[in-house]
Amino acid sequence: MDPRRFSDLITFSRVAETRSFTVAAQSLGVTQSAVSQTVKRLEADLGIRLLSRSTRSLTPTAAGEQLLATLAPNVAELDAKLADLERLREEPGGQLRVTCGKHAADTFVWPAFSKLLAAHPDIEGELSVEDRYVDIVAERFDVGIRMRDNLELDMISVPVGPSLRSVVVGAPGYLDACKAPDTPRDLSRHRCIGFRNAGGILSPWSFERDGRTETVKVASSIIVNDGDALVAAACAGMGLAYMLKDLAAPFLQDGQLIEVLGNWSPPFSGYHAYYSSRRHPPPAVTLFLDLLQQEI
Repeated sequence: MDPRRFSDLITFSRVAETRSFTVAAQSLGVTQSAVSQTVKRLEADLGIRLLSRSTRSLTPTAAGEQLLATLAPNVAELDAKLADLERLREEPGGQLRVTCGKHAADTFVWPAFSKLLAAHPDIEGELSVEDRYVDIVAERFDVGIRMRDNLELDMISVPVGPSLRSVVVGAPGYLDACKAPDTPRDLSRHRCIGFRNAGGILSPWSFERDGRTETVKVASSIIVNDGDALVAAACAGMGLAYMLKDLAAPFLQDGQLIEVLGNWSPPFSGYHAYYSSRRHPPPAVTLFLDLLQQEI
């Protein structure tokens, strides 16, 4: 086969799978214009239209679907074989790009990441710490670490890190002035401090007791988008706050904060490491996941 034809087929496959010239270009490391021209060239060579384009959508034609159905398993098999060859190396190496939020990085990701790099100096590591959702395929990360609720369906995920627990806390002065809530519904008569996550959404306050779950949409008297600011506002007596116990623990211990609704906040399985189901994990990824699972 003409090497150019093989490259064109791979490009078409990526566009057809992602339904986007932009996403395909990002994953291939080329420009959107180059991807578009490649697909046009392939269509011209074959004498048949492979993609149906409009201003709002991009979908394979019937011929494109047939071609994709042939290409996809063969490309996947080739990727798997190449990954198997990489495993033959005695010492894992290459690049390992990981993305996670600050809390995960501080509590268990960095210890595992630094331990891996110290033990395997041929691995080129990159740890990106940011709380926004990251499309690891489009942005070419090997592993992402997020809460399970935020994972896409086509990802392979494994639980990592310790169990987590959310708590509702308030300053002693605030609770002296306002009776502590006995149930989540009592929060309606309290000032509450809201947290806006990286997706721009106010984080819900979720509770569980005796197998029954309850989610409360509180009226926030103040809203922050930073964990440290959330703790500071609670310590200042500005209202009740909902946060991971890890963040509140030092302030609970020294008496600056008091936990309420404790019997409505059982531990839960927290973070999951995830990677694309479309590729076989290289040795560096496998070793990193093993280290992360030791933290459970």
